[in-house]
Amino acid sequence: MKKLIIAIFAFATAFSAFAGDNDLSGKTIAFLGDSYVKNHRRPAEEAWHAKAAANLGMNYVNCGRNGSSIAFDRTKDGFGPAMTERYKTEIPDSANFIVIIAGHNDAEYVVKHAEEDLWDEFCSGLDSLLEGIQEKFPSARLAFVTPWAVDRPGFTEVNAQIIKACGKRAIPVLDMAALGVIDVNNPDFRAKYFQGPNDTAHLNAKGHDLLVPLGEAFLQLISLK
Repeated sequence: MKKLIIAIFAFATAFSAFAGDNDLSGKTIAFLGDSYVKNHRRPAEEAWHAKAAANLGMNYVNCGRNGSSIAFDRTKDGFGPAMTERYKTEIPDSANFIVIIAGHNDAEYVVKHAEEDLWDEFCSGLDSLLEGIQEKFPSARLAFVTPWAVDRPGFTEVNAQIIKACGKRAIPVLDMAALGVIDVNNPDFRAKYFQGPNDTAHLNAKGHDLLVPLGEAFLQLISLK
């Protein structure tokens, strides 16, 4: 695990040096998503995306909501409307960059309601979200960050669909599941880096710090698109 983290850090450092002349200071970046963005029970300022944006001098907008889904309205459960509706009112018109971090709750929802066969609804909702944001914010750069590689049904399929849908639209993806730097299925790792030993979604401050160099590199990458 330490070797992997060192390798990721080395990549991020090297890329940051390559893109270092690309000044992002003063640009507005909005993160739309679920508790990965809101940071669950901890301040948003502890999250890797907040720290990366701050290090780059960017204006940071957090549009995270616990329990939020890309495609499914969860208002009755107390988690609000789907992101297909939320982006219309929550992302500021001034956004130069928009990063979606989502999919965890969709994977769980599709599996939980398997008898309703909601996969097509998820796929169409994902397409609608991406198309809608690109139409409403034509000058903004859009990117996506996948959930971790949670070893439960639905996650592999959801991550693959995110990559496929973004690929059709040339939207950069930071595939957290493939990178494996967050070893979510390791109980010892979770005990040290998550907000609780049984938590499979929410990093603590130390966990977020693992991703700051990679996050900075990714933000500079999408700015070069």
